[in-house]
Amino acid sequence: MELEKIRNFSDSELITEEKKAAEQLFRLRFQMKLGQNEGVKKLRELKKDIARIKTIARERELGLYGEKPQAESVAPKAAATKAKKTSSKKEAR
Repeated sequence: MELEKIRNFSDSELITEEKKAAEQLFRLRFQMKLGQNEGVKKLRELKKDIARIKTIARERELGLYGEKPQAESVAPKAAATKAKKTSSKKEAR
């Protein structure tokens, strides 16, 4: 499944697609244990699809896609504050 297609799914569609892929993955693993080695390529693709779906769901949960992470704006301020404290200690000596 392509990434853009997954991104266009709604949250409920993501959940259903993940469940479908997980069920197919289970069935393929079961078949492989029985000795049918025809689904090796399909097995890899299903694992990747599940990972993609989970990644998109997590991005939406965190609000990362399309927005800048908020942690970036906090880090420079903290570094600037440390620099001021160390310079004021040097001046006091």
